[in-house]
Parts: sequence; structure tokens; C-alpha cells
Amino acid sequence: MRAAKARAADRGESLKDLVNRALAHELGIPSAPKRKAGRVRLPLVARDAAPAVLVTNDDIASALESEDIERYSSS
Repeated sequence: MRAAKARAADRGESLKDLVNRALAHELGIPSAPKRKAGRVRLPLVARDAAPAVLVTNDDIASALESEDIERYSSS
């Protein structure tokens, strides 16, 4: 077990990954390629992109007021 932990540490992987890869190799199952971990460059949405919907504070207030009128006018 110590040798397995040491080998996993040397390869920069977890013991679980080492065991899974070894079992897959022994059973003849192709192991999934390891994804390259990387950082995401922000922002994900370009600033030049125009918003699909322009909503103002007045629009929100009007919508809330309409909901209140519908909800409380029947009671």
C-alpha cells in the first residue's frame, strides 16, 4: 500500500486514480484520457456583446405592480 501511495504521489495523481487505472489496465478496459486541468479566462461573455433583453428598474417595478394588482384585485 505504501508503494502504491508513493507511486501515485510521484505521478501527481490520487491513490484512487492509480488503482482505477491499474484495474482498467488489468481488465483490458481503455482508461479515459485525463483532462488537462486549466484555468478559465474571465469574462466568459465578451463585454462587447449587447444584452438580449434590456430591463430597467421601472420595468421591474411595473411588472411587480401588475402582479400585485392581479393577485389582490380578486380578493
